[in-house]
Amino acid sequence: MFTSIHSVGLFGMDAYMVQVEADLSQGMPGFDIVGLPDAAVKESRDRVRAAVRNCGLSFPVERLTVNLAPADIRKEGALYDLPVLMAVLKAAGQLDAGMEDAAFIGELSLNGTLQPAKGVLAMALAARQKGIRRFFVPAANGAEGAVAEGLEVYAVQSVSQLISHFRGGDLLEPVQPSPADTAAAAPALDFADVKGQLAAKKALEVAAAGGHNVLLIGPPGAGKSMLAKRLPSILPPLTFEEAVETTKIHSIAGALPPGSGLIRQRPFRSPHHTISPAGLSGGGTVPRPGEISLSHNGVLFLDELPEFGRSTLEVLRQPLEDGRVTISRASGTLSYPCSMMLVAAMNPCPCGYFGHPAKPCTCSPAKVNQYLSRVSGPLLDRLDLHVEVPPVDYEALQDSAPSESSAEMAARVAAARQRQAQRYAGTGISCNARLTPALLHTYCTMTDGASKILQAAFAKLGLSARSYDRLLKVARTVADLDGADVIDAPHIMEAIQFRSLERKYWKN
Repeated sequence: MFTSIHSVGLFGMDAYMVQVEADLSQGMPGFDIVGLPDAAVKESRDRVRAAVRNCGLSFPVERLTVNLAPADIRKEGALYDLPVLMAVLKAAGQLDAGMEDAAFIGELSLNGTLQPAKGVLAMALAARQKGIRRFFVPAANGAEGAVAEGLEVYAVQSVSQLISHFRGGDLLEPVQPSPADTAAAAPALDFADVKGQLAAKKALEVAAAGGHNVLLIGPPGAGKSMLAKRLPSILPPLTFEEAVETTKIHSIAGALPPGSGLIRQRPFRSPHHTISPAGLSGGGTVPRPGEISLSHNGVLFLDELPEFGRSTLEVLRQPLEDGRVTISRASGTLSYPCSMMLVAAMNPCPCGYFGHPAKPCTCSPAKVNQYLSRVSGPLLDRLDLHVEVPPVDYEALQDSAPSESSAEMAARVAAARQRQAQRYAGTGISCNARLTPALLHTYCTMTDGASKILQAAFAKLGLSARSYDRLLKVARTVADLDGADVIDAPHIMEAIQFRSLERKYWKN
């Protein structure tokens, strides 16, 4: 007897439908799985056989062949266990319920319980698009799958529970999606905790308002990490579309906690400087998202920037420009989104006290230059704001007056982002940092005074064409925070100020 069950496969960010076909025929008892399966899929034979028997069902003793179509795409992972089991039972006549509009995924334990799967949200969205009405997933993935509105998602604990459902016993109820407007929990870190550092806080506000990349440079203990970790508290909330895309990436990477639904807060990723290039960009036999993709729609914080390997840092160059990272392997080429804010922090020298007003630097000029040269010119060029974080004096630490809170800063950032949303409506651009060169001069109009200042700065500072574009985008953000439609001289001068550290530290 022949039967076919719907399932879903995953390749990068894209999901595709898989037909699990089962055929029972006369002959020596056997169980073969074809359709380009990997080792984990082939092992489904043992898991399915044990799960069927441990759930009190009979495993057929005839010749059994299971095909995973399309046969020209390699099937990987254990998520086909459940659809294989359902196909076997239906082919054996132990199930006769209609399943034409249903799809199944899930890894089986030997006792018939289901283990969590990766990438369920991406697969649920693809199943809905292909006309699937019912989607049966492991219980731990129910909330995640239910994000796909218009699809009935059923959270299954075990094979016995699922069989009872199809035999008309205890019916499963579809998982109800959580409201899309559920407020995110308030971040625990607040800029009110930061004493002094008014210039650095202003720079981070500009960065948040325009989605710009930032370099923080200063001595140890000045508060660079403290400032960076509070940046998400002033970023605007994720839109529903951004939340779905962010959740998809974390689910595919296996970084979504079991039972989680939509990710409501912008990601903040802070990898250690020992991370490999593949860990940052993504990789593996079947490439999984790396840290730059896991920080999509959020912040990637690289502390102690010069301590990262040179090859690791150079991985960032193309993704920072394109907002996507492409990974090529023998199994295929995958592309993951990585539109994030890069925040980097570093000391000015190995000992950390080069330029310190009170502590002498113990490094030779050659060591200082060697240390700074670990950050290449092309990467430095892609960091829009270069911010010096000086040591905090005793009076600022003892000052009992409340510092400006994240809520106050976030209100100004939200107003600037709203201006950008209205300006770029219909263009697909979310913030000033994403402006394309073709649209730069359309939306970054300057007064004559601002134009003359920029012309003088371009010649004096020796700016590259990329630096010129990024400086103009920062000036556009400063003008948005000021509520101005046209970039004026003060806006350009403030943007130029954020590029001045190149001449101080990297003059050689």
